[in-house]
Amino acid sequence: MTIYTRRGDGGETDLFGGPRVAKDDRRVEAYGAVDELNAYLGVCRAASDHADLREIVEHAQGRLFDLGGALATPDAAQREKRGVPAPDAADVERLEAHVDALEKELEPLRRFILPGGCAAAAAFHVARTVCRRAERRTVALHREEPVGEALLRYLNRLSDLLFVMARVENRRAGVADLEWAGREG
Repeated sequence: MTIYTRRGDGGETDLFGGPRVAKDDRRVEAYGAVDELNAYLGVCRAASDHADLREIVEHAQGRLFDLGGALATPDAAQREKRGVPAPDAADVERLEAHVDALEKELEPLRRFILPGGCAAAAAFHVARTVCRRAERRTVALHREEPVGEALLRYLNRLSDLLFVMARVENRRAGVADLEWAGREG
C-alpha cells in the first residue's frame, strides 16, 4: 500500500463512511484543526521532562484521534456501526481532575500572564491556542450539524488544562510566569 492515492488531487477528500467533500469543508476544517492540535501535543510531550505531564498528554492525544474520527464520520449510524468512539462526559471529568490536581502546585492568578517561559511551557501555550482554534472550527461545524456537546466541552476543557500545564512547566523549571502589566504610560 502506498501513502498517496491521488484521490485528493482535485481538492476533495472522503469522509469516513460518507460522501466526498471539498478539503475546505467545515467538517474537514474541524478535524484538520484537531489533527494539528494532536501533532502539536506531540511537541509538548517531547519538550516536557515530567512523566506525569507526558502521560496526560499521551492520553489526550488518543482521545483527540477519537474526536477527529467522530468528526470525520458525519453519519451517527456509521459511527455506531464502525465503533467510532468519541470523548464523553467521563473524559471531560478526567481533564477537570487533572486541572484541579495541577492547580494545587500553582499560585493563584492575579493578572493575565504572557505566554512563554521555559521551552516546554511555551510549547503548551502554543498548543492551547491551537486547541482554541480547533474548538472554534468545531463550534462552527456544530452550528450547521450538531456534533455532540461532549466534543465541544472536551476541547474547551483541554485548552484550560494546557494553560495550567504551561504554568506547571514554568513552576517546575523555576521560571516565573510573566504577568501582563497592561498599557503603561
